[in-house]
Amino acid sequence: MFASRFEVVVAASLAGGLGPSPAAAAAPDAPRVILVGDSTMAPRTGYGDALCRLLGPTVECVNLAKGGRSSKSYRADGSWERVAALLADREANRKTYVLIQFGHNDQPGKAGRSTDLDSEFPANIAAYVDEVQRAGAIAVLVTPLTRRSFRGEVLIEDLEPWARATRRVASIAGVPVLELNAESSAAVARMGATEADTLAMESAKDFDHTHLGAKGAEFFARMVAKELAAAVPDLAARAEADATYR
Repeated sequence: MFASRFEVVVAASLAGGLGPSPAAAAAPDAPRVILVGDSTMAPRTGYGDALCRLLGPTVECVNLAKGGRSSKSYRADGSWERVAALLADREANRKTYVLIQFGHNDQPGKAGRSTDLDSEFPANIAAYVDEVQRAGAIAVLVTPLTRRSFRGEVLIEDLEPWARATRRVASIAGVPVLELNAESSAAVARMGATEADTLAMESAKDFDHTHLGAKGAEFFARMVAKELAAAVPDLAARAEADATYR
């Protein structure tokens, strides 16, 4: 187990005791984490900002995930250019990690966003990994967060094929992969539909089984932090992370 300062950070964030993301207070030589993905990671609707808070003030965390984006449209709309600009502007000796998570909007039926699972999706993810590595940074792939939709008492696990494709890319490229899909699916299946609904956005107007409210964001951020601490020891040491999420 890592030191308990992480638990203090978690408790403060759940109580509303933390202000803006600690990135602004990070030291000039602090490692940088850049988040790239869709709405399940993005500000307001995902776990990304909560993850940045959990990493603490010794890590600069920049959440560039955007709602509605797929592995194709994130590049097509210019979002990746912001990531490339940060990578190009890296300070000497600063380690930069780029967490990349797609899948939701790559699925069929998403006009202008869907990608072919067998060819286009893995090629897109591999291209992101290659560009991160060529910039001297470290790519970390994240399998897609589960949806919380049930058929009766059984969780519908429709994102597993995209998780498998992500794992294959990680294996071929030799980069870390965070098993968020498997972890989140198991956790949501255990809790059941009623409890899983408490992780959704609080507004009845915005309620769905994909996006996250404050409780869901904290829950899945801890899950990602636990995986990240195991996959990237440098970040675990910096955050002194005890990423227990249950």
